[in-house]
Amino acid sequence: MSELPKTSSESATRDRYAAAAKAPEAALCCPVDYDPKFLEKIPAEVIEKDYGCGDPSKHLKPGETVLDLGSGTGKICFIASQVVGPTGRVIGVDMTDDMLEVAKRNAPIVAERIGHANVEFRKGRIQDLGLDLDLLEENLRQSPIEGANSYLAAEELGEELRLKHPLVADDSVDVVVSNCVLNLVENRLKRQLFDEIFRVLVKGGRAVISDIVSDEEIPKHMQHDPELWSGCISGAYTEEGFLKAFEDAGFYGIEILKRDPEPWQTVEGIEFRSVTIQAWKGKQGPCFERNQAVIYKGPFLKVLDDDGHAMERGKRYAVCGKTYDLYRKSPYNQFFDFVDPLTEIPMAEAEPFDCSRTVERSPKETKGADYDATTEAANCRDGGEGLDCC
Repeated sequence: MSELPKTSSESATRDRYAAAAKAPEAALCCPVDYDPKFLEKIPAEVIEKDYGCGDPSKHLKPGETVLDLGSGTGKICFIASQVVGPTGRVIGVDMTDDMLEVAKRNAPIVAERIGHANVEFRKGRIQDLGLDLDLLEENLRQSPIEGANSYLAAEELGEELRLKHPLVADDSVDVVVSNCVLNLVENRLKRQLFDEIFRVLVKGGRAVISDIVSDEEIPKHMQHDPELWSGCISGAYTEEGFLKAFEDAGFYGIEILKRDPEPWQTVEGIEFRSVTIQAWKGKQGPCFERNQAVIYKGPFLKVLDDDGHAMERGKRYAVCGKTYDLYRKSPYNQFFDFVDPLTEIPMAEAEPFDCSRTVERSPKETKGADYDATTEAANCRDGGEGLDCC
């Protein structure tokens, strides 16, 4: 069978990680403190030959379906398996056969030790989560690439497999994690990579990504160095660029969960360090008016959200129903108070809301223009005689 077309950076990465699956390479790994109670269930071979710069698994929850991009020998997958428990599910995707061999061989051992089997490993490229490389190779054994026409036929086959038998289906994953792998993808394919992460997540799902970033732009001569590229250096985003990549793909609630204060490595004066980013999918969709308001509680005088709404501390602001619901969830809810209308507006009766504007909301809008009730003083606290008033 003819080998699949590959770029020099992808080839260098595959070759280096194939070698690292056979013999540990310290240069590919940042020091990371993983929870020892999870590591003790994982064979030493997996731990010694798996490489990373963070621990996104510590942000997972029981019962979630997790996708690990660039899963290597499976360490993060096997940790995630224990965190999500028997009701959860873990999928690892990697393109390196030697890494996958170690992971698949050790999966039954981990399953026996933890008492449940909820991990599977699939062969694919993380920037193309639709294409199952095992299925493609199986088809190409029957029809090898031997010329231009068969190459074009193979491309058509790939498109058909993406459509009918995707490696990872749309809207099928609660959390996408990755540990020091996104930087290995060619720069021209990085936007596609983030679009794929967004595609496979369910609405309300999130990405938790640990990766290496730089404090300055990386010069061309470093980007063209295969050794630096496969060593997680040349393909790194800048710190600002990494956050913007999530924003451009449509994520919201983007936050830095961890940023190493000290650089992992410095090359030609450029600092490279590990960060862990969390970002959410789910702000897509129309905006409707339901007379709801939010109050930014501080501590800053004013904040600017991802949609350009500038809100001052302590003021009521009109928001659409979608934004109202998003702000009631993590990571926003701790910073806002929420004001429901006295009379709820059913969604079927809601009018479109112009989210391009930022306006304060009068209390009369939420209470109703004719509201003129007078009430007795409310009890401020309970507990005994003389403690029932403000």
